[in-house]
Amino acid sequence: MSGSRSPALPAAASLKQEVSELHQELVRYNLVVWTAGNVSGRVPGHDLFVIKPSGVAYDQLTPDVMIVCDLDGEVVEGGLSPSSDTAAHAYVYRHMPDVGGVVHTHSTYACAWAARGEPVPCVLTAMADEFGDEIPVGPFALIGDDSIGQGIVTTLAGHRSPAVLMQNHGVFTIGKDARAAVKAAVMCEDVARSVHISRQLGEPLPIDPGDVDRLHARYQNVYGQPVPTTDRGERP
Repeated sequence: MSGSRSPALPAAASLKQEVSELHQELVRYNLVVWTAGNVSGRVPGHDLFVIKPSGVAYDQLTPDVMIVCDLDGEVVEGGLSPSSDTAAHAYVYRHMPDVGGVVHTHSTYACAWAARGEPVPCVLTAMADEFGDEIPVGPFALIGDDSIGQGIVTTLAGHRSPAVLMQNHGVFTIGKDARAAVKAAVMCEDVARSVHISRQLGEPLPIDPGDVDRLHARYQNVYGQPVPTTDRGERP
């Protein structure tokens, strides 16, 4: 029930701050307009997630207005109505326990591919790195229940891509946490734009699937800074 309290809610406090700030990244990278789009994050150790309220301007999003929901999409804490995509996010969290963050955008170039119902082919090393394959297309579904969530889960099952283009709609991305899902949304729009421009010049050259595998493995397991260890050689 809206405004109710739960022993788990203190664990959501820092996540509200993070999710609030991550919404500004959608604006920064021109992935949303007006009040469209949303970021959510799973509360670690609890069957809860944080999501933005519906129809609130991005410059008015603060930790205090973030909404905490259970995995059925019911409001646990918050005085405003949650995002209209809450049911989709909840379905993903219920059926993909390793997912810690979900993002939805209507970014221009990715939406252009979604409007055609066409996957973005894996023709760039950056795509192989982040997505490990083409960016697939999920089925058309109406907003309001968990139909979109079902389409996301079904499409991404067994797929390395953290992004799906929902036909005639827009982008949904997943990640180990909310920040990773936002990164996937940024990268999705970037490669959708690049591949679109490439196709104006001719047919993009494919990358050998074996090279896609190698690029993806390197990026996911080697790229970046190593995780620090303790004096006993253990990961913290």
